[in-house]
Amino acid sequence: MIQPLAYVNPEAKIANNVVVEPFVTIHKNVEIGEGSWIGSNVTIMEGAKIGKNCRIFPGSVISAIPQDLKFNGEDTTVEIGDNTTIRECVTINRGTVAKGKTVVGNNCLLMAYAHIAHDCILGDNVIIGNASQIAGEVEIDDFAILSGLVAVHQFAKIGPHVMISGGSLVRKDVPPYTKAAREPLSYEGVNSIGLRRRGFTPEKIAEIQEIYRMLYLRGLNNAKALAKIEAEMPATKERDEIISFIKSSDRGIMKGFLSR
Repeated sequence: MIQPLAYVNPEAKIANNVVVEPFVTIHKNVEIGEGSWIGSNVTIMEGAKIGKNCRIFPGSVISAIPQDLKFNGEDTTVEIGDNTTIRECVTINRGTVAKGKTVVGNNCLLMAYAHIAHDCILGDNVIIGNASQIAGEVEIDDFAILSGLVAVHQFAKIGPHVMISGGSLVRKDVPPYTKAAREPLSYEGVNSIGLRRRGFTPEKIAEIQEIYRMLYLRGLNNAKALAKIEAEMPATKERDEIISFIKSSDRGIMKGFLSR
């Protein structure tokens, strides 16, 4: 299943039914799981661990060294989960001493020309739109969707089930279940359509909406809003997840549009 015009280092571990198209270059210390397809002109460098049934389209470069001047040749990796699709000319850099690895989860879609920098952690079912640029040590949680041409500042965190509008500049953390748009990036409501598609009940969506009304629409600062949410809203997985995300935010969360 490896075309004769491809170069595969003898030390690479390639499952028997992986398809490697012509002009692919695969370096040593690479692992590729069963059923994966590697399109022509893909370069997979040292430290890549690619799961089962992945598809990597032409021109992509996986596990190149970080674009970080502090990188000193340490032994780091890129880890890509099962059933993930990486479209044309995507670049994913391996980790640094900071985390030791860059991770892309299961069932993700990285569209053409996206860049995932060193030490990023992407959860499962994440979609990154065309030409979006993710700086170093960014964390993107499960089911988040970034539209095309989104740029994310280093160290930023994006919660689960978030939807970010195309062309956005993400300088602050984006809390779970929200939609984000405008410049500067602002709260645009709860991602109710995405939540319905993923099986959230109308009652659960209404609960999340009420939490964000307290946070963004009642004229309270974050500390007072969180205290009110904890005092008045019953403890649930979603409530506690939102509170924990905001309390642990180092960069601070995006503001509400009305607060500007």
